[in-house]
Amino acid sequence: MSKHLSDLLVTPAEMSAIDAAAAATGIDSFGLMERAGAAAAAATLRLHPGALRFVVLCGPGNNGGDAYVAARHLLESGATVALFHLGDPAKLKGDAARARAGCALQGQELGLYRPEAGDVVIDGLFGAGLGRAVPAGVAALTKRVAEAGIAVLAIDLPSGVDGRTGKVLGAAFRARNTITFMTRKPGHLLMPGRELCGELEVFDIGIPARIIRAEAGGAIAENTPDAWKAVLPAEQLETHKYRRGHLVVFSGEADKTGAARMSAASGLKAGAGLVTIAAPDAAMAANAAHLTAVMLHAIDDAAELEDWLSDTRLQTFVLGPGFGIDARARAYVTALADRRLVLDADGISSFKDDPQQLFDLFRGEPRLVLTPHEGEFSRLFPDIGGDDALGKVDKALAAARRANAAIVYKGADTVIASPDGRALINTNAPAWLATAGSGDVLAGIIGGLLAQGLPAFEAAAAGVWLHGEAARRAGKGLTAEDLAVAVLPL
Repeated sequence: MSKHLSDLLVTPAEMSAIDAAAAATGIDSFGLMERAGAAAAAATLRLHPGALRFVVLCGPGNNGGDAYVAARHLLESGATVALFHLGDPAKLKGDAARARAGCALQGQELGLYRPEAGDVVIDGLFGAGLGRAVPAGVAALTKRVAEAGIAVLAIDLPSGVDGRTGKVLGAAFRARNTITFMTRKPGHLLMPGRELCGELEVFDIGIPARIIRAEAGGAIAENTPDAWKAVLPAEQLETHKYRRGHLVVFSGEADKTGAARMSAASGLKAGAGLVTIAAPDAAMAANAAHLTAVMLHAIDDAAELEDWLSDTRLQTFVLGPGFGIDARARAYVTALADRRLVLDADGISSFKDDPQQLFDLFRGEPRLVLTPHEGEFSRLFPDIGGDDALGKVDKALAAARRANAAIVYKGADTVIASPDGRALINTNAPAWLATAGSGDVLAGIIGGLLAQGLPAFEAAAAGVWLHGEAARRAGKGLTAEDLAVAVLPL
């Protein structure tokens, strides 16, 4: 995983452990709160120079303490500040109580706030560790603020967003800007939290990196090249096409061949040395009419496939795009159980009635990549997919462990998970990537990387990242064909 704090994602529980460890080493915890609140105030003044009034909302914990410090700094800067608190501020403890005592403003009960033109709200009600639905009064306030079009700057996370899952707990503010400290949380990147955060800034408030690394598991990170570049194959002048791998993509019937060709073209662009489409005899002509650099081989049933597999150079396969949902798909996958396989689309759905049959085939060193969207995920993992207590990362990790596979749980916030507990959240995919056929391109890219020898998890992660970069390169209005053309090798 990444060695850079900028890519690391720290869960709320890990952040609590980091704070405790920092205090145990003698770092002044109130000093950290002071720097956090000052950073929030400075960002507010920089981002909203025309505000008529800063409305600071203070919660019952340390997030509220940060807000009291921010209110004090805003007041000292000469700004007009109004303060509203949730609960009885006299019950605050520790650093939060000290922050409140240092703020000269007399606050009012939260429910009394009514938005006015020129207001900017500083949201310090709840931080990343919120684990229950927000109170009804907070839910009502988020609605009033949204309806009034008031700009919100959130401290740590918009109140109501779960820091681990990105889910909305009842209701949440939609922030224009979010200020967090030291590292990001998964909820900053997972949907809908990512959208609700607006523009995100990370401030260093003085916790040493060694403490963060010691307390953070490092299992969850953003999907960037730092997460997988160490396993990329070295460039070699004296290489040949088989050393760069041979990828096989299975075609559907004669009227469903386009998806396989997009996968094959993408695998070739991603760097595979050779790519072959394995097609039913009846689909050979349809494929041949459109292929040049991609080769073609006739396969009509599992027996013919098993004969062909005697060629040990055939190690990496993509099955699913346009293939059809049937027993033939299951028979092909069974024949491929000792090879590397990207199973996508129809290939996944072919196992919906007995997912365990699939999982039992791929034990040992992970060599299976599954690329489900939401519906396909729930077909393979109905209990995991239906567990509302789990966030997307936790669902993907549970699925990866069960299947002994790299899971690419697709969506605007695609999560890539490994059976060993690593997970990456992808962020580089533009909105216009959501187009018919883009999944076929992704399957081919991952297959092309697998063929070059990348381990399953790293091939999946790098493939997702390359997919997003290709979409950015192709631009708005892209088709899947445009996307395949825009793929570049690592």
